Amino acid sequence: MSQLRDALAEGRFAVTGEVGPPKGTHVEPVLEEAERHLKESVLAVNVTELQTAVMRAGSLAVCRLLIERGIEPVYQVVCRDRNRLALQSDLLSAAVLGIENVLLLTGDHVRMGDHPQAKPVYDIDSVHLLQAAAVLESGRDMVGGDLDGTPTFFKGCVAAPGAEPMDPQILKLVKKAEAGAQFVQTQAVYDPARFEQFAAEVEAAGIDVPVLVGIVLLKSAGMARYMNNNVPGVQVPDAILQRLADTPKADRKKVSAEIAGDLIRRMKPLCRGAHLMTLGWDDVVPDVLAHADLA
Repeated sequence: MSQLRDALAEGRFAVTGEVGPPKGTHVEPVLEEAERHLKESVLAVNVTELQTAVMRAGSLAVCRLLIERGIEPVYQVVCRDRNRLALQSDLLSAAVLGIENVLLLTGDHVRMGDHPQAKPVYDIDSVHLLQAAAVLESGRDMVGGDLDGTPTFFKGCVAAPGAEPMDPQILKLVKKAEAGAQFVQTQAVYDPARFEQFAAEVEAAGIDVPVLVGIVLLKSAGMARYMNNNVPGVQVPDAILQRLADTPKADRKKVSAEIAGDLIRRMKPLCRGAHLMTLGWDDVVPDVLAHADLA
């Protein structure tokens, strides 16, 4: 059974973490970091799937290796690189390997990544992939063929509270909920007032799916400015930018943890959990949770 599913069903505030597979086969450092810093701090750990369209080892293998270390994974599946045959097959493979949590994504375009000459697939999008996963759970495939053994998933999707305008995000989230989404992890949020507006719109739309607010650990003012300029739907307020700019390099981890923890504490009444994207700073997760009054 999924710890993440159980926690959300019981109304507990759920915290998830994230790791990225290496660009190569040297996976041990990723596993050791997860075991050392995330295993006791979060309920489940997302494993990114060719994030930003950069070629790396796959999410599926790392998810299985996390299970072998007693860590519950969230398998990220993107539509960009596979047609519906391969997507259904990989979902069944995940179930065979004991993976229940799946985050179903459309995926960043290949022009963002390190192989811009690659041919994107996008046979189906994230809404249709949610529907496909639900159909597999019913014991059939997308064309009605019977399965010999039926998977069980805890199906997640993503949303971008900071996107402008907000209405299309809400409409898409309604479709994802209707397609079978059981939890939502959001893009990074640094403006609690904006998230409050998003939460109100979600409630008004009748979307009854637990939302985990996303926080990317900010490593520097330069990183924050880059996100403002290059990541649609993400806006780091000037006050946070200035605080990062005034922070000596030796204190950046400490201040980043304080910023993330404060944001989670302020948005905690508006959501059901938090998704921490640490970008290698897994060791600060306990500090983040302490500042968020979750430790």
